[in-house]
Amino acid sequence: QVQLVESGGGLVQAGGSLTLSCEASEGTFSNSAMGWFRQAPGKEREFVGHISRSGISTYYEDSVKGRFILSRDNAKNTVYLQMNSLKPEDTGVYYCARCRVLSLYQSESGYDYWGQGTQVTVSS
Repeated sequence: QVQLVESGGGLVQAGGSLTLSCEASEGTFSNSAMGWFRQAPGKEREFVGHISRSGISTYYEDSVKGRFILSRDNAKNTVYLQMNSLKPEDTGVYYCARCRVLSLYQSESGYDYWGQGTQVTVSS
């Protein structure tokens, strides 16, 4: 069993910044690529970004490119999502997940373990 716990969500004004954390219980955390998804009210969960095992390679959904930055600290079993220039459209529940199928990194099908999610609300 792998447990993922997101934290750092909250209320922020448009244009502000927020950094989310995802800590994994797995001891071999460095062997897993990780991804972030989000779900806005009334909408389906969508891909936000993906980070490789080493943290060298990252991929982002078009709407967050240039604003969001993924990073990781394998010694702490933690992945981070730094969000800058936040917009009301970024509001939603953010989830981290462990990627098991790299070719499906943009799909929920490529991930096996998910966190409980953390709420991010951007006010205008």
